[in-house]
Amino acid sequence: MRDPFPHLHVASGYSLRHGASLPPRLVERAVEHGMDLLALTDRDGTYGAVKFAKACQVAGISPVLGVDLAYRPSTPGAPGDGPAGEPGSRRRTPVRGGAFRDPRLPRVTLLAHAAGPGGGRGGWAAVCRILSATHLAGERGTPVLDPESPEVAALLGSGDVVVLLGPGSLLGPALEGHRDDLVRAELARWRALVPTGCLQVELVHHRLPGSAARAAHLARVAAEVGLPTVLTNQVRYAERRDAATADVLDASRRLVALDRRHVDRTNAEGHLKSGPQMRQVADEVAHAAGGGPSDAARLLARTRALAERCALDPRGDLGLGEVHFPEFELARGPSVLGTRDDGRTADADTLLRLRCEGAIGGRYGSSGLAVVWKRLDDELGVIRDLGYASYFLTVGDVTDLIKDLGVRVAARGSGAGSLVTYLLGISGVDPIRHQLLMERFLSPLRQALPDIDVDVESARRTEVYEAILDRYGGERCVCVSMMDTYRVRHAVRDVGAALGMPPLETDAIAKAFPHIRARDARTALRELPELRASGLGEQRLDLMFQLVERLDGLPRHVAVHPCGVLLSDATLLDRTPVEASFAGFPMSQFDKDDVEDLGLLKLDVLGIRMQSSMAHAVSEIRRLEGVEVDLDDQQQVPHDDPATYEMISTARTLGIFQIESPGQRELVGKSGIETFEDVITDISLFRPGPVKSDMITPYLEVKQGWKAARYLHDDLRPILGPTRGVVVFHEQVIEIISRFAGVTFAEADEKRRALGDREGMAETKVWFFPRALGRGYPMHVVEEVWSVLEAFASFGFCKAHAAAFALPTFQSAWLKAHWPAHFLAGVLTHDPGMYPKRLILEDARRCGIEVLGLDVGRSGREYSVEVLDEGPGPGPGVPWWTDQQPEGLPDEPTRRWGIRLALSEVKGISEAEVDRVVAARPYHSLSDFWHRARVSRPVVERLVLAGGFDATYGLGDTSGADVRRRGTVTRRDLLLQVAELDRHGRAVERAARGRSTGRGAGAGRRSRTPARSVAVADAAAARNSSDAEVRERQRGAESVGERDLRGDRRPADLGAGYRDDSGTPVRDGIWGRSSAQARTAPPPEPVESVQLALDLGDAPGDGELSGLPEMTAEERMRAELEILGLDASRHVVDTYGPFLDALGATRSRDLLGQRSKAELLVAGVKVATQTPPIRSGRRVIFLTLDDGTGPVDATFFEDAQGPYAATVFHSWLLVVRGELRRTGHRGVSLRATGCWELPALHQTWRGGGLEAVRAEMAVVPGGFGGVGVERAGAGAAESRASRPVMARPPDFSEEPQEGPTAGGMGRRRVLVHSSGFKLSPYADIKPAGDDTRDVARKLWHRSPGSPG
Repeated sequence: MRDPFPHLHVASGYSLRHGASLPPRLVERAVEHGMDLLALTDRDGTYGAVKFAKACQVAGISPVLGVDLAYRPSTPGAPGDGPAGEPGSRRRTPVRGGAFRDPRLPRVTLLAHAAGPGGGRGGWAAVCRILSATHLAGERGTPVLDPESPEVAALLGSGDVVVLLGPGSLLGPALEGHRDDLVRAELARWRALVPTGCLQVELVHHRLPGSAARAAHLARVAAEVGLPTVLTNQVRYAERRDAATADVLDASRRLVALDRRHVDRTNAEGHLKSGPQMRQVADEVAHAAGGGPSDAARLLARTRALAERCALDPRGDLGLGEVHFPEFELARGPSVLGTRDDGRTADADTLLRLRCEGAIGGRYGSSGLAVVWKRLDDELGVIRDLGYASYFLTVGDVTDLIKDLGVRVAARGSGAGSLVTYLLGISGVDPIRHQLLMERFLSPLRQALPDIDVDVESARRTEVYEAILDRYGGERCVCVSMMDTYRVRHAVRDVGAALGMPPLETDAIAKAFPHIRARDARTALRELPELRASGLGEQRLDLMFQLVERLDGLPRHVAVHPCGVLLSDATLLDRTPVEASFAGFPMSQFDKDDVEDLGLLKLDVLGIRMQSSMAHAVSEIRRLEGVEVDLDDQQQVPHDDPATYEMISTARTLGIFQIESPGQRELVGKSGIETFEDVITDISLFRPGPVKSDMITPYLEVKQGWKAARYLHDDLRPILGPTRGVVVFHEQVIEIISRFAGVTFAEADEKRRALGDREGMAETKVWFFPRALGRGYPMHVVEEVWSVLEAFASFGFCKAHAAAFALPTFQSAWLKAHWPAHFLAGVLTHDPGMYPKRLILEDARRCGIEVLGLDVGRSGREYSVEVLDEGPGPGPGVPWWTDQQPEGLPDEPTRRWGIRLALSEVKGISEAEVDRVVAARPYHSLSDFWHRARVSRPVVERLVLAGGFDATYGLGDTSGADVRRRGTVTRRDLLLQVAELDRHGRAVERAARGRSTGRGAGAGRRSRTPARSVAVADAAAARNSSDAEVRERQRGAESVGERDLRGDRRPADLGAGYRDDSGTPVRDGIWGRSSAQARTAPPPEPVESVQLALDLGDAPGDGELSGLPEMTAEERMRAELEILGLDASRHVVDTYGPFLDALGATRSRDLLGQRSKAELLVAGVKVATQTPPIRSGRRVIFLTLDDGTGPVDATFFEDAQGPYAATVFHSWLLVVRGELRRTGHRGVSLRATGCWELPALHQTWRGGGLEAVRAEMAVVPGGFGGVGVERAGAGAAESRASRPVMARPPDFSEEPQEGPTAGGMGRRRVLVHSSGFKLSPYADIKPAGDDTRDVARKLWHRSPGSPG
């Protein structure tokens, strides 16, 4: 039965940390009630509007869209606010200092008015523009509506917006204070701004004491002044049981523990009630007003009428399904648009053809062009029919803009399969040479918008964004937003804080979980042995985990998307509200899925650290060697370079793009890489789909000659030949379907896409068989071909995507093969890979490159290369990856390099301090450095401890001896000198301050902060105030000179080049207002000169001896770990060398010489932990250790995880026992059967000897004796397959199971894909514990039992 009541004030989970139900759930609940109208009025934004509109469209409900905004009160004496502009008026402040996180300002609800002058589209545009104006005025993150501002007042007065004033506005406090005069004054204020019929009074009754009387009284006052009333329930959650979730969100938003004072509700009435329930509410309000059922009916009828006036059409009013590209004239200025023969300006299709045809000669020369011209005509025809010419021109223009900045740029994704993108210079991969298909990217049958991703240098991504915004303006170009939603770690921390739990305890609980959904928290406690052993399943924590699961998926924070940029026409701001990101970029309130539904062009500009690393390497080659390397020039960097492929095939690929992970190193070691096509295939094989469907095994068997390639039909030879008869790429599936069914590539791609689910698979089979048989193929061939498609199609990988990845993969590999020091310096500077820098340093040593310590006289902001031994010329003389010197090389000494550590690695050093250290060189002493570099005392002390002054004082290396000759300066002496210099400097400063300010009585106590700095800070605060009057006063008091000075404070945003003579920023409009709200620190001013210090003879003496001993090698290494995060002078495992030798541990360099299936012990520092998906659907842990001689890869299957998973995830210095497994000519890994903390075993060895260590390792960890661990080691050791022997897992019933489980794993769930693939819910996610990149500085404090 249809329910006529419409809720007009509804907050979803997109009211950040306020609403407790997501839009689809609210719509689902409305359908259960039989409603046909529903509103969404989220707080401070429309972040969930598109998802809500789509859910309504599917459910057959008409959506009403609006927003709930805080607004600035103007009524004198309003509760919570002093009289505007009166001196001495103060807001209430918290006790013990601090500030309110939630000021609880009055709020107003705005609805898009579909019956207004502009229709539904105009109403939605008005809401969007009001939101943008509110967010971009005042302080970022706390939008406060100023109804009287000219921009907002014009939109409110247009009739396209309906205003609801309810108890959340100033009307509520005024009613509680019995101030009818304030109620009438507030209503009069809004009546002056809003047309008749567009201002409504909202009545709310949550059945609190007196609430019905207040609602009735408000209705009487509204009737007296001639305003209509409507009934709402101020919904925050779909069901009554979700009220507790709202309480947690209130506490989290306000950063307080749960208490009645800190939550907004006192009962659970704020849920999405049904129509009969709301009729009861209406009757109670009418009865309190002295009326009867007819009055309640009229109230409900007015509510229904207003909802019908505001109902929107998702397609017609929001523009869902429409496409909006930028005006193509913006892609190139009018002067270069060109003209047709008839004198008219060329259109977008003509200009695109001209650009592509003009690039053919440069790309292909003058021979063999027939296939190029044919392909170009076909692609341009498709682009013309779809109307996408301006899209390609825009992306081409953006790419040219990036190249003009001197920034490395490359395309990724299926767009690399288009010849047009190759000719426009967007992609560097030739689609014809590599047999890529345009139809995989774009065809007349594809519904999705084309998507071209552009990779740029991560270090210069902000610069690229600024250039794009300067080019297109904030009215046509904004960034895409991204919602950070609650997962288990966020939820544990917020719920723990709300419940008043100790922060350290909640942090430990959060880090114990892998990065899973919050809703799976209690399930993980039952299934994962490391969680069960931790005691988190205790009854006292059950309430916490119940609340944690309720927060699952709710948005908690909005941020700018790391790569998405929207490019549209001049109507962009009518379709999406805009706010400022933290860095000051204009940002849409919609995420990447929403903007695609709205038909907005999203260009992904990804900051890729590997591109920055390669740019740094090229810069170092130019600086040091005088060689200009163009990685995109195949004459300089030929794609058939044998040395590069030889190096890759040795699996020495740490730091190389895409092929440095343990699995990839194993794969390239097995297969051997010989051509660029092999690189493409290798990247594609090591993807979830091919790994899940076990494509790797048949491919390697044919490639290594163990089996002959098998082709089911000769027509498959040209299609599958490059991949040895194995289906790897989506493009191959398309070609097979096209060949056997006799259809176009476009139709074949649609059928390939249908293979991803069971229904589509069945329909495609019915479609495929008669067509293939009709073309003369035998039934047995058709059946076998179909079995191949059925097994591999949904798991393949896009070849165009792989080819786009293969280009930077090969370029980075070429750099490492020919310029290893320069390449690794770039990798260390920009940190692009999965491993910590300390492992990259070890790899540099294995490449024959010396690691040079920190030196204030030579280290720079970034890692740099230094020539140690001059050889015959630039470039390595001997391939560093070989153990033997090739024949025919001269016996002259080869060129040898070193990598100098960067100053930026020092803990706590600022960019400005680094710049001053570099600018003030050279230094002749610590005192000289102190006076001229002007670095803070803690940083100077860290520089001393890390060896930054060793070269200045000739301290040299003490790694071989712990005792130094007397009479020499030590690092401890220098630390004492730093203390004396600091003490002397403070004394001089106090004396100078006393002389300059001694005339005043309180002068000696004046702040050290310069008055000018205080004034500038106060002025900045006033300019960004949420109070319009304060902003106006500041603008009126600011001189042109002050505006010029302020403009020079942020050269990147508002520098002199962006201002006119009056000091007005050229970056005006949306872009200018967004940049003014940036909260990032301005870049440091460049250091142009450094004043020399005048030595008056009263400073502490330099190089004075204290008699303290020099730091030992062990102490130096610990200081490096703490200060630099690197063990540069010696490896951390060297400390445990004697113990490991006694234990019989095998080093990484010796693993190749061991017998297969031998049981070994290895040890090292954990540098990576992964839980990748495998075909069986079970969890497997990949662990990589570094022992100073190379990486060691170990695999923990389920039968060995139970007792040892907690150690693997939460400890960092490990001893691992396992069975050696050969994975190729140069590849080995360990099938692990046990894991222990190295510091704990070392301590046992020191106290009880080797026998005590072996006894400790023989003990099964407590709590796992009865779950099959006794046979876990034997199960793993006896396994001969790619998967281990498992104990039988229990079923999924709730009853406890008898008998053993696999390695202590609890009741296991397996996620089954529609194609039949099985996946562990704990696979392919970030594992438990800290990130390996963040632990080096705390290495001595992380492992329980560590002697440090």
